[in-house]
Amino acid sequence: MTFPSWLSQLCRGLSRPIRRTTQPIWGSLYRSLVQSSQRRNPEFSSFAVRTNTCGELRSSHLGQEVTLCGWIQYRRQNTFLVLRDFHGLVQVVIPQDESAASVRKILCEAPVESVVQVSGTVISRPAGQENPKMPTGEIEIKVKTAELLNACKKLPFEIKDFMKKTEALRLQYRYLDLRSFQMQYNLRLRSQMVMKMREYLCNLHGFVDIETPTLFKRTPGGAKEFLVPSREPGKFYSLPQSPQQFKQLLMVGGLDRYFQVARCYRDEGSRPDRQPEFTQIDIEMSFVDQTGIQSLIEGLLQYSWPNDKDPVVVPFPTVTFTEALATYGTDKPDTRFGMKIIDISDVFRNTEIGFLQDALSKPHGTVKAICIPEGAEILPVFLNANRNWNSPVASFIMESQRLELIRLMDTQEEDVVLLTAGEHNKACCLLGKLRLECADLLETRGMVLRDPTLFSFLWVVDFPLFLPKEENPRELESAHHPFTAPHPSDIHLLYTEPKKARSQHYDLVLNGNEIGGGSIRIHNAELQRYILATLLKEDVKMLSHLLQALDYGAPPHGGIALGLDRLICLVTGSPSIRDVIAFPKSFRGHDLMSNAPDSIPSEELKPYHIRVSWPTDSKAERAH
Repeated sequence: MTFPSWLSQLCRGLSRPIRRTTQPIWGSLYRSLVQSSQRRNPEFSSFAVRTNTCGELRSSHLGQEVTLCGWIQYRRQNTFLVLRDFHGLVQVVIPQDESAASVRKILCEAPVESVVQVSGTVISRPAGQENPKMPTGEIEIKVKTAELLNACKKLPFEIKDFMKKTEALRLQYRYLDLRSFQMQYNLRLRSQMVMKMREYLCNLHGFVDIETPTLFKRTPGGAKEFLVPSREPGKFYSLPQSPQQFKQLLMVGGLDRYFQVARCYRDEGSRPDRQPEFTQIDIEMSFVDQTGIQSLIEGLLQYSWPNDKDPVVVPFPTVTFTEALATYGTDKPDTRFGMKIIDISDVFRNTEIGFLQDALSKPHGTVKAICIPEGAEILPVFLNANRNWNSPVASFIMESQRLELIRLMDTQEEDVVLLTAGEHNKACCLLGKLRLECADLLETRGMVLRDPTLFSFLWVVDFPLFLPKEENPRELESAHHPFTAPHPSDIHLLYTEPKKARSQHYDLVLNGNEIGGGSIRIHNAELQRYILATLLKEDVKMLSHLLQALDYGAPPHGGIALGLDRLICLVTGSPSIRDVIAFPKSFRGHDLMSNAPDSIPSEELKPYHIRVSWPTDSKAERAH
């Protein structure tokens, strides 16, 4: 296999550059895919009517008779055209002699993006007309026969990456958008990374690839689930938000090591960064601890990582949930840049500033700050590092406090200090959001804080096992899901102070995005029943099958799920997960190509004993 020429040509500027955010990395990224494929020596033309792909032809093929199939990329002066397939581009010479009038007519009259089949001879380009930007730039095809396989009507947009198109238009005509270089690259990289993951898990470490059901029953807690009506009155299936229960049951069944590229479903409404259906690399193991799961995932990512990237360095650093919140103001910190949160409470223990006094006098009260490098240019100044300190509260800060603050924050000229006071968690979360907002502002001014070529992995551990319910803070809900095992050191707290109990949950974070989460599970039926019934006040009858299974010799087990869509999005540098999914939904959960979801005639709903109750405003809309 050779380097895909149409990808290279589009990348390097056959016509004009790709958008700025992705242009510098496409060429090297695709070289990684090609090198990986070269080792396997795939036969791209096996079983097909073509003899070769457009992108594989080189000077070594001179004199060979070939048959090519593809799309007309463009045509110039009716003397030659560029033919494109998934593999690349090749120049085709349109014959000018009278004896080839029929061939000339087909190739000159076929609209751009029409599908054609051509046969001819590989020849050298005339001296001086070689194109070093094209991998096939030394040769061209002297056509003998041509067939129009399908003519293309006027397109809603040009199949060129540099042409700006609204996302709605791209989703409406997704089958056309898929022809673009960027979508071809994204989906092929996704395929290769998944294949490498399968090799690592199944071939190297004995995992079993098992499909689990899509039609299941409602699960207590967690995200909202899609309902599927059955023909039994009042009974519904649910689409699983993850194969959580099934993979635990597989461990009870003695499968030992389970893996699945799992389709999952969550009815979360309008979320720009989410999809109602998404894909997880789902994993479960028996007789394993947290360290074992983390080592497995680090090795998995090392093995499947694209070759052109810097190698993944393991082990990944680890921070506790408490440390992450205190230092970065979030449980999924972007560690590619600093601007860490600093506790400056001691500086202001004896302050005369009222709001600081008030905050520090309350339980868990604190004063926190972050330093924004060169922030004076982007922010209204609160505490500027220069001597004047043109801030509303500056006159109330004593000289000793000012010097100590400068020392703690390590401020430089033109830096800005953002300070907040209040309850610890709220103060940290506020500064965590400001940290990211300020990073965005600084980068719009040209400062490079988050290197797009750097991949900063981080494990976050020791999450709380429970959180207070928003609607009723006196009641508890699972911080993740009710099957997460408590931290071994905190089991006694379940019976005295459950709010303080930590879990054996762990998240994998990449560049400020959660790309995976998992836990060691509860394998003791009595403990699982106590947490469900007593602490979470859930109806245990809904999980009677799982509780029964745990009573029949369930092994200790744990697992994790990696968000494949989010991972590939970050690896490719795509702006949205919709750019790494072949047929995604819009941010409102609609399929703009087929107009799903769609209404169903009332007659077709009768077997399911369902009748639609239209909201009042919808009736008015339908009347018009």
